Amino acid sequence: MSKNVEVELPEDLKSKSPDPDMQGAPYALLRAARRAREIARRTNTPLIIVRDGVVVEEWVTDADLEPES
Repeated sequence: MSKNVEVELPEDLKSKSPDPDMQGAPYALLRAARRAREIARRTNTPLIIVRDGVVVEEWVTDADLEPES
Protein backbone atom coordinates (compact mmCIF):
# COMPACT_ATOMS: atom_id res chain seq x y z
CA MET A 1 0.00 0.00 0.00
CA SER A 2 1.11 3.60 -0.41
CA LYS A 3 3.11 5.56 2.10
CA ASN A 4 1.22 7.91 4.37
CA VAL A 5 2.40 11.27 3.03
CA GLU A 6 0.47 14.38 3.97
CA VAL A 7 0.52 17.07 1.29
CA GLU A 8 -0.16 20.78 1.52
CA LEU A 9 -3.47 21.53 -0.18
CA PRO A 10 -4.01 24.58 -2.35
CA GLU A 11 -6.43 27.08 -0.76
CA ASP A 12 -9.23 26.28 -3.23
CA LEU A 13 -9.18 22.60 -2.16
CA LYS A 14 -9.22 23.20 1.59
CA SER A 15 -12.51 22.60 3.39
CA LYS A 16 -14.16 25.70 4.84
CA SER A 17 -16.37 23.59 7.12
CA PRO A 18 -15.70 23.58 10.87
CA ASP A 19 -16.64 19.85 10.97
CA PRO A 20 -13.46 17.77 11.57
CA ASP A 21 -14.70 15.02 9.25
CA MET A 22 -15.13 17.51 6.44
CA GLN A 23 -11.66 18.92 7.11
CA GLY A 24 -10.23 15.50 6.26
CA ALA A 25 -12.35 14.91 3.15
CA PRO A 26 -9.98 16.55 0.62
CA TYR A 27 -7.08 14.44 1.92
CA ALA A 28 -9.22 11.30 1.69
CA LEU A 29 -10.08 12.12 -1.93
CA LEU A 30 -6.40 12.58 -2.77
CA ARG A 31 -5.56 9.23 -1.12
CA ALA A 32 -8.35 7.52 -3.05
CA ALA A 33 -7.12 9.00 -6.34
CA ARG A 34 -3.56 7.86 -5.64
CA ARG A 35 -4.79 4.37 -4.74
CA ALA A 36 -6.83 4.17 -7.96
CA ARG A 37 -3.70 5.07 -9.94
CA GLU A 38 -1.66 2.44 -8.11
CA ILE A 39 -4.26 -0.23 -8.85
CA ALA A 40 -4.56 0.82 -12.50
CA ARG A 41 -0.78 0.62 -12.90
CA ARG A 42 -0.49 -2.75 -11.14
CA THR A 43 -3.33 -4.30 -13.18
CA ASN A 44 -2.27 -2.64 -16.45
CA THR A 45 -5.69 -1.10 -16.97
CA PRO A 46 -6.51 2.48 -17.89
CA LEU A 47 -7.82 4.94 -15.34
CA ILE A 48 -11.18 6.34 -16.48
CA ILE A 49 -11.44 10.03 -15.63
CA VAL A 50 -13.30 13.13 -16.74
CA ARG A 51 -10.97 15.79 -18.11
CA ASP A 52 -12.45 19.09 -19.29
CA GLY A 53 -15.90 17.51 -19.37
CA VAL A 54 -14.81 14.57 -21.53
CA VAL A 55 -14.49 10.96 -20.32
CA VAL A 56 -10.99 9.69 -21.18
CA GLU A 57 -8.85 6.61 -20.57
CA GLU A 58 -5.52 7.48 -18.98
CA TRP A 59 -2.75 4.88 -18.84
CA VAL A 60 -0.67 5.15 -15.67
CA THR A 61 3.11 4.65 -15.77
CA ASP A 62 5.57 4.10 -12.93
CA ALA A 63 6.72 7.70 -13.39
CA ASP A 64 3.16 8.89 -12.70
CA LEU A 65 3.28 7.24 -9.28
CA GLU A 66 6.54 8.81 -8.12
CA PRO A 67 6.04 11.51 -5.48
CA GLU A 68 6.66 15.04 -6.65
CA SER A 69 9.69 16.76 -5.15
